[in-house]
Amino acid sequence: MRTGGQEEGLSRRAFLAAVVAGVAMACTRDTGSGGRAPITTAPAAVPAAPASLTTSPFTLGVASGDPLPDSLILWTRLAPEPLTGGGMGDDDVEVLWEIATTESFDEVVVAGLATARAAFGHSIHVDATGLEPDTWYAYRFRIGEFTSPVGRTRTAPAPDAMPASGSLKVGFASCQSWQSGFYTAYPHLIDERPDLVLFLGDYIYEGGVSDRAVRQHNGPEVRSLADYRNRYALYKSDGNLQAAHAACPWVVTWDDHEVENDYAGSASENADPVEEFDQRRAAAYQAFYEHHPVRVEPPRGPALELYRKLDWGRLASFFVLDGRQHRSDQACSAPGSPTFGLPCGDETSPSQTMLGTDQRDWLLQGIGSSTTIWDVLANQTVMARLPIAGAVLNFDQWDGYDAERRQILDAAGAAGSNLIVVTGDIHAFGVADLQATENGPTVGTEFVGGAISSTFPQEFASIVQDSISDLPQVRFADLRANGYGVLELTEHDCRCWLRGVTTTAEPTADVTTLSSWVVEAGTPGARPI
Repeated sequence: MRTGGQEEGLSRRAFLAAVVAGVAMACTRDTGSGGRAPITTAPAAVPAAPASLTTSPFTLGVASGDPLPDSLILWTRLAPEPLTGGGMGDDDVEVLWEIATTESFDEVVVAGLATARAAFGHSIHVDATGLEPDTWYAYRFRIGEFTSPVGRTRTAPAPDAMPASGSLKVGFASCQSWQSGFYTAYPHLIDERPDLVLFLGDYIYEGGVSDRAVRQHNGPEVRSLADYRNRYALYKSDGNLQAAHAACPWVVTWDDHEVENDYAGSASENADPVEEFDQRRAAAYQAFYEHHPVRVEPPRGPALELYRKLDWGRLASFFVLDGRQHRSDQACSAPGSPTFGLPCGDETSPSQTMLGTDQRDWLLQGIGSSTTIWDVLANQTVMARLPIAGAVLNFDQWDGYDAERRQILDAAGAAGSNLIVVTGDIHAFGVADLQATENGPTVGTEFVGGAISSTFPQEFASIVQDSISDLPQVRFADLRANGYGVLELTEHDCRCWLRGVTTTAEPTADVTTLSSWVVEAGTPGARPI
């Protein structure tokens, strides 16, 4: 495993044993004596649990994310009754967090107390600083006699350094509809031993129950903060998802289903009054923040500035995009109608924006001034030109925001960027060349990483796949499989493997490689391996 030289104390077998032990401890009383005191502070005592807390509050697992060279965001949420509001009452609660060099916690390097605030669903976001660059760690949370599962995480290399291993392995995933199937992809993603996972949106789905579900949602369509909290708790109750979060740090962004299908800023799918829909967005944004280890400020009403940049030493810059909150309403379509159809001219208007002015300017400046070898866009919707049957466009994708797409790809070409775009949303796998103009020079490569469980409408899959496969910029398409993608970045090339699972209708599945590609640094465009 690529570890930056710190893997001896965190072997995969020992780590998995620690996760299993942590899960068991979360379901019983912890009678151990705890780890060694932090080397930088006085020994930290475990805070007493409220008298009402008689079962483990760590039912939703642990997670880490947004790594920097010297810090990490650690996350958990206290929820002994996860599907009915959490069960923690109205008082804030203190929790001990610990980071150690080994999963035994004999060498705790930093620890502290964090407040699980009732106003934020008793979620905890710790910005743990003072860590070594390019290093693997173990972490956990403790309150009273309860100890969380153990998580495994790592820091990024120093800004002027290459990874000690010489490479970076990144998993990317999206679209995990609970009702569509089991999360059979995650055990295989863990086996890839990624340094980092990019989650590209649709972490939850907002809809109600379905009579064709593999497993049912826990209520009707969600709209209130309480509803969204319970829906996140349902999704986070999945053991495979918890294990994937515990295996390495994640970088998370959202798409539409974290709020409502196909929404655009304050424009709802069904033309709800703006004030009413903004209340729903505020609830959804807060619940999103409460359930992810994101390095952002808490939301303020219907506003959460989610876009951000993370560097992996000199090797890669990750531009994490928000393609929902700031976008214009979809072109050429009325509220409540499909977001695809024939071009009407509005899709090429300079006023059509996916990112909004501030985020677009931030991205253009970032690409233009980037000094890393690779620029990776963590992106929600398909960026490549994708006319179906030669004419029909999906205006929810970048085809509905053509002028802004051209600005981004022109900037990448002018900067000589080694541009890689990883994408979710469409419930399909794909590889495409990226061009600022039709038939223009290739300036980047897009990898679309399928879906964990969500499915493309199978009655249209063959027709659409045949149609887009004939496009010269489309190098690969698979609209039937579920799974994830893996990137491995070095100073010389970027390799991508698209992995498909054999089923999501059962709790376990095998995995196969659907397609594999390489992009050489300095040479835009992918070629098959």
